[in-house]
Amino acid sequence: MASSVETFIRSAIGKGVEAVADFNRRRMPTAPHPFLEGIHTPMTEELTIVDLAVTGTIPPALDGRYLRIGPNPIQPDPAGYHWFSGDGMVHGVAVKDGKALWYRNRWIRSRAVGAALGQPAAPGPRHGGFDTVNTNVVEIGGRTWALVEAGSYPVEFDEELGEQTYNPFDDTLQGSFTAHPHRDPLTGEHHAIAYEGTDPTTIRHVVIAPDGKVVREEPIPVEHGPSIHDCAITARFAIILDLPVTFSMKALIGGHRFPYRWNPDHRARVGLLPRAGTAADVIWCDVPTSYVFHVANAYDDDDGRVVLDVCAFETMFDGGGEGPNGRSRGLERWTIDPTTRAVSIRTIDPAPQEFPRPDERRIGQPYRYAYTMALPPEEMDQVIGATQLYKHDLATGTRETHEFGPGRHPGEFVFVPAHEAAGEDEGWLIGLVVDLPHETTDLVIIDARDFTGTPVASIRVPHRIPPGFHGNWLPRG
Repeated sequence: MASSVETFIRSAIGKGVEAVADFNRRRMPTAPHPFLEGIHTPMTEELTIVDLAVTGTIPPALDGRYLRIGPNPIQPDPAGYHWFSGDGMVHGVAVKDGKALWYRNRWIRSRAVGAALGQPAAPGPRHGGFDTVNTNVVEIGGRTWALVEAGSYPVEFDEELGEQTYNPFDDTLQGSFTAHPHRDPLTGEHHAIAYEGTDPTTIRHVVIAPDGKVVREEPIPVEHGPSIHDCAITARFAIILDLPVTFSMKALIGGHRFPYRWNPDHRARVGLLPRAGTAADVIWCDVPTSYVFHVANAYDDDDGRVVLDVCAFETMFDGGGEGPNGRSRGLERWTIDPTTRAVSIRTIDPAPQEFPRPDERRIGQPYRYAYTMALPPEEMDQVIGATQLYKHDLATGTRETHEFGPGRHPGEFVFVPAHEAAGEDEGWLIGLVVDLPHETTDLVIIDARDFTGTPVASIRVPHRIPPGFHGNWLPRG
């Protein structure tokens, strides 16, 4: 558990800690910051652009919005800055009848952003005073939500990104939330593992009913304050990734805005929580020391084991405090035996990669295809730099590569089925690609069954959208 001294400092004299942190932050170097320049240079204004130029043909079946969020500090300050801590900005492109109707980008109106813009902050309750939201944008209960882990309540948006409100799912959420809830397509529930930045001793299994109301917040004791970015579900379990990136008092006092660091003394383990179980029911299974941001999918196999596919790293946040850093181990399959608590690991593909996405109609079930974003071959430091996407056929063990070309850097791509009854690979992959030499961005649509071929359509956004975190296709209706 966190030391009694650390817990006392965090709970009893938090304001004093922040004062020390602010003092030390002012003494930090203000040299150029890798996540505030180049491809990561923040945008400086909110735009509305209509009738975007299109190359190729947008599939007529696509009717909705592609939304993506990421950090975009409104008053960039390199001292203590971490990519994960920047003010959130949502980018959206609306598509209908084969046309790209509009592009919009909007800062999330936290108190700090509202003050910087000279505008009111977004209404709604805050959770513990923390209101930076910058990590994912999803649909839950037929509504649009921007999400972050460890602190703020979600932010609800309207159809055209005009109105935004901090909203704990209509006052049904008590604690913090997560950036990665997963919808069970068989039940319509969303499952999440959430942690609190102010409580290093407890995480929670959160379940949201199909109507968008929270129906479960089950506490689970942990040690050291682990940073749990993602989770997974199967028909039987919610899967907890309790891995050795934990809260660091040293980093916080030192002025770093993201106070989580690699902690080799923290036990690396995966927890199998029966979906209606309590903390006492968690089956904890030790795994080799590693870190996982993102899960592709998980399911129960015919032998009663749990199959968990992840993008794994040897370490994370063991270097500088500016952004992710660590050596990728590629895409791996972790097979977990709940009876013996043994975990076997098989490398599916050793190439550095991240942001795995399946056909989300297969979440929690056996599946065949996963799509990932390539990482640069060297140790990850700026995340963006490669120019490829990968498509994995997990049945044949083969990989295809979509190459965008020099200077064209993709982010995460999401799979969109062609129609309600479409096959698992029958549809499109949609995501943003930054054309760095030309300082423009394209929303690219790829036929998943012609993965290496020319995109079926590219929608031009006439400026560079800084790399961000997660995006999703939200169909109309």
